[in-house]
Amino acid sequence: MAHRKAPFKSTRAGVQVNLEEQEREILVHLLGQLDELLDDGSSTADADPLEALVGMRGPGDGAPPVAPDDPAVARLLPEGNRDDPEVASEYRRLTEYGLRERKRSGARTAASALNRPAPVVLTSEEALSLLKAFTDVRLVLGERLELKTDEDAEALHERLWAAEEPESWLATASIYEVLTSWQEYLVAAVAKKL
Repeated sequence: MAHRKAPFKSTRAGVQVNLEEQEREILVHLLGQLDELLDDGSSTADADPLEALVGMRGPGDGAPPVAPDDPAVARLLPEGNRDDPEVASEYRRLTEYGLRERKRSGARTAASALNRPAPVVLTSEEALSLLKAFTDVRLVLGERLELKTDEDAEALHERLWAAEEPESWLATASIYEVLTSWQEYLVAAVAKKL
C-alpha cells in the first residue's frame, strides 16, 4: 500500500496543498459556511468611515451589538469580560465588527486559494488565513458536537468508533477529526516557512 503525501507540505514556493480535489471542495464548502455564519447582515455602505477604518462596529442603529444567540458564533466572538456586562458590551462594540470582517476575509482568502487548479501552493498570507480559518471551523464544529473540555475532545475518537451516535453526529465528528489532523500538518508546514 502506497503512503499518502502529507496534506500540507512546506516548499520553497510556499505551502503545497496535497489534498484530493474532493477534499479541497469539502474544505472550501466549510469555509463558505463559516463566512455565512459570521455574516450579521450589516452593510459597510452606511458605516461611519472612521469606525470602519479602526474596526469598530460600523453600520446599524448605533446600539452596541449584543452577544450572538448561536453558541458557535459566540465562541468565535467571545465576551471581553464575563464579570462586567457594561465592559463586555463596550468591548463588543469596539471589536466585533472588525473581528467578524477579519475572520470572513480570511475564510474567503483561503477558499479562493484552495479553488485554484492543482497543484495548489499557498502564499504565506493564504496559509495563515487557512490556519486561522481551520481554528474557527473547528471551534464551530466543536460547539455543535458539545465539546466543552479537553477531555471531551480526547473522548471524541472513542465515541466515533462506538457507532452508537446518530449518523449526523458521526459525520460532523469525522470532519472534526480530519480537520484536526490537517491543521496539525498545516501548522508544521507554516512553521518551516517562518
